[in-house]
Amino acid sequence: MGRIPVVIPARSGSKGIPHKNIIDFCGKPLLAWSILQSVRCHTVSNVYISTDGEEIAHIAKEYGAKVIYRPPEISSDTSSSEEALEHAIGEMEKEEEFDSVIFLQATSPLRRWYDVEAAIQEYRNGGYDSLFSMATLEDYCLWRKEEHGLQSFSYDYRNRGRRQDREPLFLENGSIYIFSKEIFRQCHNRLGGKIGMYAMPFEYSYEIDSAEDIPVCEYFMKKLLEEEKEQ
Repeated sequence: MGRIPVVIPARSGSKGIPHKNIIDFCGKPLLAWSILQSVRCHTVSNVYISTDGEEIAHIAKEYGAKVIYRPPEISSDTSSSEEALEHAIGEMEKEEEFDSVIFLQATSPLRRWYDVEAAIQEYRNGGYDSLFSMATLEDYCLWRKEEHGLQSFSYDYRNRGRRQDREPLFLENGSIYIFSKEIFRQCHNRLGGKIGMYAMPFEYSYEIDSAEDIPVCEYFMKKLLEEEKEQ
C-alpha cells in the first residue's frame, strides 16, 4: 500500500490564545510537534500545513512541512476544519497521488510519533473508511440536562449495578483522524462509512483551547518525552 499524506490545519487567528498554533510549547512552536511526529513515520508521504499566516508558513517549512495557503473565505472563526480539508485535498492532488488522508490537530500535541504509525496500521488492517483516536472511559457516571430535569446518561442510577459490568464509553480525543478521500467527498465529513478507533492513554486527550490548558498539556508532554527517551 502507498504512503499517506498528513494535513494539519493551522489558522493564524485565535480568540482564546493569540497566535495559538505557534506559541512556545516545551521549547518549540506548538505546531512543530505535530510536524515532527509525522515526519518520523515511514508510512507518511508528506506533511502539509493549511494556513493563512506567513509566520505559520515559515515555521512549517523550517520543520519540514509543505505549505498550502488557505483562502480568506475559509479562514475565519466560523470556518470549519472540513472546509480546510476539502481545499487542502484539492491542492495536495496537484502534488501526489493518494487514497487516504491523515488529519492531525496542532492543538492536540499529546501523541507519540508511533501513535500515528499505529493508527495507520489499525485503519488498514480493519478495512475502515475512516478512523479516530480515542480514550476509553470506564466507570464514568455521566448525566445530562433534559427538559424535565437531570437524567443519568451512561448508567441507570436506579439500578447502579457493579462497576465492572458497565459498558465502557469512548472519548474522541481529537488527536488523530484518518479517512479515505472517497468517503470524505461522499460525506463531506472526516468520519463516515465503516468507522474504526485507535486507542490512546486518557492523559493524551488534553488539548490546548485556553491558556489554562497549557501547563496541563506541558506536564503530560514532558512525561511523554521522557518515556520516549527510555524506550
